[in-house]
Amino acid sequence: MRDDERMASFSVHVEVTQRPGIADPEGATIERSLPALGFDEVRGVHVGKSIRFSVDAADEATARSRVTELCDRFLTNPVIEDATIELTELAEAGA
Repeated sequence: MRDDERMASFSVHVEVTQRPGIADPEGATIERSLPALGFDEVRGVHVGKSIRFSVDAADEATARSRVTELCDRFLTNPVIEDATIELTELAEAGA
């Protein structure tokens, strides 16, 4: 990296959910238990993963590309899970 190239820091939130049609036994167990606790009105419970971290990249497109690759290779099982990625550029220190 050249001295005149600045890296930006991005806050990353990855929400991992089951793909449509994939069984969610944990969500089903929670939903079946809720009426006994007085929550009869709750429906459609799904359980997923929420992963937060930060990443440094030259720009948002590069950050998104790297996070997508990370999701596909490590954070999700792309056969049965989908990932939603949210990026927020962090302010520079002293800015």
